[in-house]
Amino acid sequence: MTTTVDDDQQLDALFTALSDRTRRDIIARLSRGEATVKELAERYTMSMQAVSQHLQVLERSGLISRGRHRQTRPCRLEPERLEVAVSWIEDSRRTWSERMDRLETRLAHLQEGEL
Repeated sequence: MTTTVDDDQQLDALFTALSDRTRRDIIARLSRGEATVKELAERYTMSMQAVSQHLQVLERSGLISRGRHRQTRPCRLEPERLEVAVSWIEDSRRTWSERMDRLETRLAHLQEGEL
């Protein structure tokens, strides 16, 4: 699994954005459809400004985008961005699974007295 600096920066931004429970909750809400900042903020006891800061982190990571509709700027999920993280996780899982398989084989050989 080879990653470039750009890939690493994208992953850092994605995992940073997803590291916060509120931002994951916002992602889950947007997976059901667009919402304005006001609609998103209604769910929380934090200020509108605090919700906007969470949205900025999500937007910088590419997980959401904001459009324009009359006086509002609805937020929408950009699900294809999640594929970058899913791909990295899957590659890592495959790598570790292969390593564990090799270790298991090696241990079995050692138990049988082979070197």
